[in-house]
Amino acid sequence: MANDSISVIDLAVHHGIRKQQLFKVLKRLGVEPTMGLGTNNRGQRIAYISQDEASIVENALRSGDSSSDSGDEDADPIPRVLLAEQGVFYLLQLEPSHDPGRFKVGFAGNLPERLRALRCSAPFAQVVARWPCKRLWEKTAIESVSADCERIHTEVFRTPSLASVREKCDQFFALMPQLNVPTKEREAEFKSAGAVKGSEPLRSQ
Repeated sequence: MANDSISVIDLAVHHGIRKQQLFKVLKRLGVEPTMGLGTNNRGQRIAYISQDEASIVENALRSGDSSSDSGDEDADPIPRVLLAEQGVFYLLQLEPSHDPGRFKVGFAGNLPERLRALRCSAPFAQVVARWPCKRLWEKTAIESVSADCERIHTEVFRTPSLASVREKCDQFFALMPQLNVPTKEREAEFKSAGAVKGSEPLRSQ
């Protein structure tokens, strides 16, 4: 597949939903996936969409509007569920050795799963920090913490000071409503996700 393609499976993992649910959203948006061989699927053909199409899907999910039939409140309940979802806002360092200022931020309902999927294209990605977050906050958080950074892609940036970006994240989430402290199991997941040495476990604000 083209380098700018993303599998529907990976996109579903990113948003913490089942791929069947995501296919429903794609259908309502008129996005037609293309089929190709997956590198980690034993030669099986899987569905892909372009990065531009993925951006359309993500914008629709964030806005709560993935249905062209806006007069039907029950046309697509998935985005409303997503917007109410709680997870984490993560700060990842993508190339710690070769490009330490390149980072990725975003929301994940399951960070270890998101990191495993991401490492197919960024094998050295490491978790710098994460914060309790609602999906509804993601777009505002990204715009806030990436100010004055070079935008490389939708959620990928470059900065001369990763510590400054982390400080902006701390400041942003300090202003947001307090969310539940994670369980010990979620703390163990954080460690298994490959956190950067010296980073802190997830905490409530």
